[in-house]
Amino acid sequence: MERVFLFDWGDTLMVDDPANTEKMYLWKDVAAVEGAEETLKALSKHHTIYIATSAQESSEAEIQQAFQRVGLDRYINGYFCKTNVGIEKNCAEFYLAIADELNVKPDELTMVGDVLNKDVYPAIKAGLNAIWFNRNSEDVPENIVSISKLEELI
Repeated sequence: MERVFLFDWGDTLMVDDPANTEKMYLWKDVAAVEGAEETLKALSKHHTIYIATSAQESSEAEIQQAFQRVGLDRYINGYFCKTNVGIEKNCAEFYLAIADELNVKPDELTMVGDVLNKDVYPAIKAGLNAIWFNRNSEDVPENIVSISKLEELI
């Protein structure tokens, strides 16, 4: 059964550097998170993949350019961010707007991200399926689906 996946950007698919104040597509060095390409390649064969990011200032085109630099853009069908959704990511309305834009029911979307308060809890509140990318193997709150490696999604 085909599913629609939403992935967080920073520290879920691409390594974020909080010390770097420029937009990521302008960084001297960018890198994919370990397992990102293999996971996206496998999932994209049977599922649709979008980015749902809390990037505040980057445009859809700038986000795509960052993904192009690490070769992940070929697996991604589109990018949702504050500049094109008009809503910040840390609330259910962000995810409901994406479901509306994609013309799918919220429960047909699965959000994968590394921050509970931005990626998981608001997505669940909106009625999405959510998976916490818990690379550091922290204690998992009750009723939260967690993975420690992206490849677990395959």
